[in-house]
Amino acid sequence: MPFSVLILTLNEERNLPGCLASLRGCADIVVLDSGSTDGTVELARRHGARVFSRDFDNFAAQRNYAQRNIAFANPWVFHLDADESMTDGLAAECERAAGRADVDGFYAAPRMMLGGKWIPRCTDFPAWQARYVRAPGFEFVEVGHGQREAPEMRMARLQSNYLHDVFSGGTQAEWLEKHRRYARAEAWALAGIPLRPAELFSPERLLRRRALKRLNASLPLRPARRFAYQYLYRRGFLDGTAGLRYCLLIARYEGFMARENRLIRAAR
Repeated sequence: MPFSVLILTLNEERNLPGCLASLRGCADIVVLDSGSTDGTVELARRHGARVFSRDFDNFAAQRNYAQRNIAFANPWVFHLDADESMTDGLAAECERAAGRADVDGFYAAPRMMLGGKWIPRCTDFPAWQARYVRAPGFEFVEVGHGQREAPEMRMARLQSNYLHDVFSGGTQAEWLEKHRRYARAEAWALAGIPLRPAELFSPERLLRRRALKRLNASLPLRPARRFAYQYLYRRGFLDGTAGLRYCLLIARYEGFMARENRLIRAAR
């Protein structure tokens, strides 16, 4: 692989082996750890990864720090989470894209897996993420519990996908606890972003998706609406039992968000 890979970690010894196994063709794997107390760091080093450490503040800052302060072996870096996996098709496409000089980064879309089954309909596939970027110049900005590209970045899209396991080797209870934290971060982030109605009708899918998130935050009956949207409108029922299970989980996440919004309003 003529590109480097960056993995952010915190106590990921359960997920990291699968991620690293998917990177057997990569000669430059960098792990930026934020204080793991399990075997994450030792495991990463055993697999040949270079390990660095930085206290976590947010995802965008971690990624930007890595790109500006770590000497990668290649000018292009793929950002892969510990609970995700590279695919052969994506690696080959990244190899071809490394010759592009007219863009700063590429979006890639994950295939969300639940119980070994791909659930594309109820996970809004393709949900584009800025993942393959030119270092050190590419810049991320923090949004909610995650990050996206800075507005001035020139972007293109990769058609191949990486894999993301919904439960990431954990349990449903762990997923719910993690998404309580995500809901808190996203609710506070959305509270400071005004809704621009014109973006709801933008020809750009990504802008429409982001505008819909802001509109959704202002409407009642969030869990029921989200379930109806994912399971019926997006035809999540075609994803079988795994699709139903995911839609019920994402409805609970919307309940967490609604609760956080009430707390935000009460605090103002």
